[in-house]
Amino acid sequence: MPKEDFNDLLWFLAVAEERSFTRAAAKLGITQSTLSHTIKRLETRMGLRLLTRTTRSVAVTEAGERLLRSLAPRISAIRDEIAALMAFRDKPSGTVKITLSDHALESLVWPKLQPVLLEYPDIRLELSRDNGFRNIVEDGFDAGIRLGESVEKDMIAVRIGPDWRLLAVASPDYLADRPLPEHPQELIQHNCINSRQATGGGHYVWEFEKNGQELRVRVDGQLTFNSSYPMVDAALKGHGIAYLPEDLVAGHIAAGRLVALLEPWSPPFAGYYIYYPSRHHNSPAFKVIVDALRHHGTPDSEGTRDA
Repeated sequence: MPKEDFNDLLWFLAVAEERSFTRAAAKLGITQSTLSHTIKRLETRMGLRLLTRTTRSVAVTEAGERLLRSLAPRISAIRDEIAALMAFRDKPSGTVKITLSDHALESLVWPKLQPVLLEYPDIRLELSRDNGFRNIVEDGFDAGIRLGESVEKDMIAVRIGPDWRLLAVASPDYLADRPLPEHPQELIQHNCINSRQATGGGHYVWEFEKNGQELRVRVDGQLTFNSSYPMVDAALKGHGIAYLPEDLVAGHIAAGRLVALLEPWSPPFAGYYIYYPSRHHNSPAFKVIVDALRHHGTPDSEGTRDA
């Protein structure tokens, strides 16, 4: 067959979808006679009847139906790609809404995104600090940020930070007249500073692991917070043992203000990921945010998980 005129195929697609030469011609902005002539030329060139015409309607033949099934998704995909490319002509703008924990916000996300907002003044960013788990689709968020192990499997997930770990810590004053815990179960004998989970309302159960053995300990104590940062202050002032991200307490440990406990039971785990349901409707503004957050560490620490 000679080189195909793809306009003929697009015009056939319009007639097949509309089931009318009149409506298809109006949609394409051409005369009905021009459209009819083009379809006849296509059928002659292919040696196949694609459409059956009556005075009142147009039907697709078996060959036409097969061509329609082949063309429609490909043309749709091309149109989507062109629309996505055309969006790059415009300066990224619009609102991006993200739910995330206080630790993710303070330690990672806000430091990375501050310069982005200066570079792209038309991007509006809404960061909702929430230590619980949210349904980002039902609650109207574009994305969420959580630890990799917490992200649902049907989400696209992009790593935005390195591995890290939680450490049990206490002040020297608190430990002065108490035995150091050598096993996680011994924490139940101590005054521990709890954190309450927003989802479900219960206390966070402290999780430990050593040599492949996983252990969960439900601790008790006088104090409960729903944020990591006041827990640091409470631990420094001798109110008990807290279980906190290492980066929040590393400086205090180095200075001797806090003592790290049960370190062999605290291995690192996958850090923070930004997750979202689909790439299909992602705006240029959303792409800017994801690219700015993307982690560029060692090859083993990078990753994107597709749904």
